[in-house]
Amino acid sequence: MEPIKRLNRELRARGTVIDLYKDTVEVNGTIAEWDYVHHDGAACVVAVNSNGKLLMVRQYRNALDRFTLELPAGKLDSPDEPTLECAKRELEEETGYKAGKMEYLITVNTTVAFCNEKIDVYLATDLEKSAQHLDPEEDISVEEWNIEDLKKLIYDGTITDGKTISGIMTYIAKYM
Repeated sequence: MEPIKRLNRELRARGTVIDLYKDTVEVNGTIAEWDYVHHDGAACVVAVNSNGKLLMVRQYRNALDRFTLELPAGKLDSPDEPTLECAKRELEEETGYKAGKMEYLITVNTTVAFCNEKIDVYLATDLEKSAQHLDPEEDISVEEWNIEDLKKLIYDGTITDGKTISGIMTYIAKYM
């Protein structure tokens, strides 16, 4: 395979979560234009309570125009924020729980064809009730789910979120 050479990267739009670029690249002697979406990264949490149930969040996702059932997660506050700190913050903000123990599970690149978003997924156990701290534009409900029911929702196509599927299935593979 011949190396691919980026000739130019031009910022097209700066958003609140992502930046959109047009890359000009040379591939096999041909000049091409590719879209590139930059994301600073995120963290996700598989939070398991004392009953062995996973804490899930239900929230509206504008891109899908529907409510989704997901693992708690959120973007880094800055590109250099440690993902573990982000995971702890997002767990408490979205669910109202703090973890006594957190352990790295897996890293997921969400959309490799055009976006660099990387999400580190952590396991949170020894949960302690705290308080939910939602942003003004967030409307999130917290639900407890058992593993078998979540697997059914994954396999029947109800849960389609990549970070949620990766986190749940990694947890099952490592601990069940």
